[in-house]
Amino acid sequence: MSQNPRPFLVIGAGPLGWTVASQLAEQGERVRLLTRSGSGPEHPLIDRVRGDASDPAHLAAQLDGVRAVFHCMHGSAYTEKAWRAELPQAERVVLDAAAEAGVVVVFPESLYSYSEPERTMSEDSPRRARGGKRGVRTELLAARAAHPAHTVSVVASDYFGPQALAAHAGERMVPLVLAGKTVRVVGSADQPHSFTYVPDYAAAMIAAARDETLWDRVLHAPTGPALTQRALAEAFATAAGAPAAKVAVLPRRLMKALGLVMPSIRELNELEYQFTAPFVMDSSASEALLGFGPTPLEEAIRATVAWWRDRAAS
Repeated sequence: MSQNPRPFLVIGAGPLGWTVASQLAEQGERVRLLTRSGSGPEHPLIDRVRGDASDPAHLAAQLDGVRAVFHCMHGSAYTEKAWRAELPQAERVVLDAAAEAGVVVVFPESLYSYSEPERTMSEDSPRRARGGKRGVRTELLAARAAHPAHTVSVVASDYFGPQALAAHAGERMVPLVLAGKTVRVVGSADQPHSFTYVPDYAAAMIAAARDETLWDRVLHAPTGPALTQRALAEAFATAAGAPAAKVAVLPRRLMKALGLVMPSIRELNELEYQFTAPFVMDSSASEALLGFGPTPLEEAIRATVAWWRDRAAS
């Protein structure tokens, strides 16, 4: 249990913000959780604050006395236009406030910026992707590196686990497997793809915030060996004692046609390359720095199935 009275500030209560706040509180840390709605997990050590992190004055007040900031803001529309309009400014406000307060900002990050995704992506792989949402992520990483505030960017692949609803291995897969229904996946069901367990992602962010030797760098969240979407669905079915998973691939021609009239599908198609060929990340270097590896797959799968069942029963 921590004896440090200074709280951590978590911005956002999406899957990652919720999990970061919960893990910190379970470790005896005080948490200030800032969201627009005042939502988040209930715990005696979590102070849920309703407010706007894009308001510099309000954010500065919330940063008073904190040990670190976890910028887990969730909710921008999944489009390049929305990201360019909202994310650079939102991050700049947090970075400016953190620099003034002298605290580190820990950011969750994706693999979108990696410019050679056909190769196994490690911490020193090039991150020079251009155009679309991939280019936005590249620019955000560059802006963090150029800012005087201390930062850590923790990279993960598509995630799964408790709280992970809007994810390829979330509501698009787990409840369908549990119900014996067909899971329809994009790209290919049989190409290796890295999946990161949300609690491991959160634990990596917390460890990075506490260790000044890990600041001002890009780390990879501990992530297990890549597996196919079919294998992941089968693992959920096995853990749940459900019938064998039924997996079908959404036809590429259909996805392209739908993308012409449905913006959400068009945005998804931009990242099709992640599922039509091997998409693999290596976190071994970061695991050595952080001092821990990924949760064993069977354990992570069991916990995920239990969470979905509890959710369905509530």
